[in-house]
Amino acid sequence: MNESNKSIFTLAIVVAALGYFVDIYDLLLFGIIRKPSLISLGLSSEQVLTEGERIISIQMIGLLIGGFVWGIMGDKKGRLSVLFGSIMLYSLANIANGLVTNVNQYAWCRFIAGIGLAGELGAGITLVSELVPKEKRGIATSLVAGVGLTGAVFAYFMKQTIHDWRWCYYIGGGMGFLLLLLRVSVFESGMYTSVKESNVSKGNIFMLFNNWERFICYVKCIAIGLPNWFVIGVLISFSDKFAAVLGVKEAVDPGKSIMIAYIGISVGDVLIGFISQWLKSRKKALYIFYGLTILFVMMFLHQTAATVNSIYWICLGLGFATGFWAIFVTMGAEQFGTNLRATAATTIPNIVRGTLPLIIFLFKYLREATNFITGAAITGTICITIGLTAVYFSKETFGKDLDFIEL
Repeated sequence: MNESNKSIFTLAIVVAALGYFVDIYDLLLFGIIRKPSLISLGLSSEQVLTEGERIISIQMIGLLIGGFVWGIMGDKKGRLSVLFGSIMLYSLANIANGLVTNVNQYAWCRFIAGIGLAGELGAGITLVSELVPKEKRGIATSLVAGVGLTGAVFAYFMKQTIHDWRWCYYIGGGMGFLLLLLRVSVFESGMYTSVKESNVSKGNIFMLFNNWERFICYVKCIAIGLPNWFVIGVLISFSDKFAAVLGVKEAVDPGKSIMIAYIGISVGDVLIGFISQWLKSRKKALYIFYGLTILFVMMFLHQTAATVNSIYWICLGLGFATGFWAIFVTMGAEQFGTNLRATAATTIPNIVRGTLPLIIFLFKYLREATNFITGAAITGTICITIGLTAVYFSKETFGKDLDFIEL
């Protein structure tokens, strides 16, 4: 490895961080401007909730499909080809999103944007993981996520500053096209290039399922991320509804909740990289953040004198506690060989995102069978228990050499 690759501050990492910034801006934008955008299209308050759940579910289905498309392409054609293609698609979709005139058009644009957004994180983390020395890999990917996750904060400030939700989408599309210019200066991973020139099978999705040990490893990697999207997709995104149930008289802005939570996630994602480095363990760092997640979920659901400020402060805590997204995706990349790494690292986070419709469905069923708070508590308990079990049975990947292939 040459000297330039020994630093964690390479152009590839800077570009990956900026790419993830745009990715998160676009991914969370709907949640931030959900209410004003849907109201402007003529929906009632009740329809804003039901159509909001439907559209965010459709967006996540797009992410699920896109995860497989871009993941396979990342191993067959290269990490950089995915970054170019995915950015182009979601940039065009976001510009189109600013032109919609009804809810169905809105849903289709979010579906297409979801497909495009699916390629950014997995390909970026895979590229960075292969370029950075194994001893610094966790810190590098955490810095990518820490910078990238502030895209949610920028999205909220755009909403507050511009006030026209359509221009928020235009800005997202414009940033994507600017990002394409930076991508031109980034080189492909040498580790991947050597495999690309060989005759080994690359991006074969069936390899994730035709070996029992590899399949179970894949399922465990997915399960680790479930608590993250329960917190973001249910508690944070619908914090205004929880606030009303908890007796808060003032209006809670879910867009502000998302922005505040992502400040916490950004800090948590950077910190967990250093904690993992200090402990020399991905799993021990995850246990700490899972414990914090449990604590803040309980605080959120069992407030006895909830106020607007207490909701926002706990959202900050929830964000920090679930700031293990980068380590979770990095573990996914570290578990699999170079010829299957992009497929795994891209599909794993997007399958987790794609489970959000199931999580929302479970939450809706349980809240109707019990009540709003109990339904959320049971849903959260299920997601966190599955995640903790997966962490316990996963192999430690700290410092693992990634120069190997799957047969």
